[in-house]
Amino acid sequence: MDQHGEKQVATGQRMRPRRLGFPVKVMARDDLKSNDSRRSVNNPHLKVSLAYVDWILDHLHRHDIRMYRLSSDLAPYATHPDLPQFHDMVAESDADLKAIGEKAKRLDIRLSFHPSQFVVLNSPNPELVRKSVWDLQSQAEMLDRMELGPEAVMVIHVGGTYGNIQESRARWVDTWQSLPEPVRRRLVLEHDDLRFSAADVLWIHEHTGVRLIFDYQHFWCLNPERADLRETLAKILRSWPDNQQPKIHFSSPRTELREQVRVDPKTRKKTVRHVAPVFTGHADFCNPFEFATFMRTAEGLNFDVMLEAKAKDLALLRLRPDLLRYAPDVAAQFGLQAEEAETLEEEADAVMDEGGEAGGA
Repeated sequence: MDQHGEKQVATGQRMRPRRLGFPVKVMARDDLKSNDSRRSVNNPHLKVSLAYVDWILDHLHRHDIRMYRLSSDLAPYATHPDLPQFHDMVAESDADLKAIGEKAKRLDIRLSFHPSQFVVLNSPNPELVRKSVWDLQSQAEMLDRMELGPEAVMVIHVGGTYGNIQESRARWVDTWQSLPEPVRRRLVLEHDDLRFSAADVLWIHEHTGVRLIFDYQHFWCLNPERADLRETLAKILRSWPDNQQPKIHFSSPRTELREQVRVDPKTRKKTVRHVAPVFTGHADFCNPFEFATFMRTAEGLNFDVMLEAKAKDLALLRLRPDLLRYAPDVAAQFGLQAEEAETLEEEADAVMDEGGEAGGA
């Protein structure tokens, strides 16, 4: 560590290039589903979802993408309280889960979950907490049956404020103490854009030891403490053990002007309203200049990057040649070389059209 306690990576000693990943939906291929989304009457099953994941892993490997977030609905209805016929599907899929884990390890693809917004560990309602823990147990069991290492995590947010941030943080800490061991071992905590800042999750870490996730866009949306970006990032990365690679989330805010058509209920006349962006929303793609600036600010700190752009893998495929074009020093951190530029451009062009090159307004 340096004089500020930051974990540093010596020049030339990085163990491996940083990973870039994306969540759940594959947009470059409309034939790749992320999970079995059939309704309960059609008997969906985790084994079907895992067959889809197997094909997705092939797609990732083909495009040299080494990190992927699994769908939180991978095991359909596995914890639905009124559908007990689905409750054993994780155990029933043991061999399939092990095979997926072996393949992910062989291809060096880092997997994770981000349980849904309905997983809330700091609720005053004990029934909601009980159901949330059940969901987390199910996803932790899947990762364990895949036999994945500790970097295969489940990312959640703190939850609601319920009118008092301090009490809500403390309630999360109390719940942590009673969590099953597999859940504590897999769980990581992320600050958000509206309720709990990076300083809040750092407080929770101090009282629990839970690992943390830094989210670039959330940091700008909610930072009442006016904390420094690099210092906060370094503190959050230190919540991970030295032998584990932290990961962070990156996205650019929406900036586009939208049009909303409104119909007068009496006259049926249509009017068009211009709608400004809400900057807590994710953009479709990642701004390469913003990304490069952040990565240069974080120089010397080591982590993988999950891109949370709305265009999913399309955003990742576009960002890589953009980095080679505009920020080759940052591209090199992800193992990208100048001689790959043409191939990466062709990969991106194969699944989407290039925009115009006009520079003026």
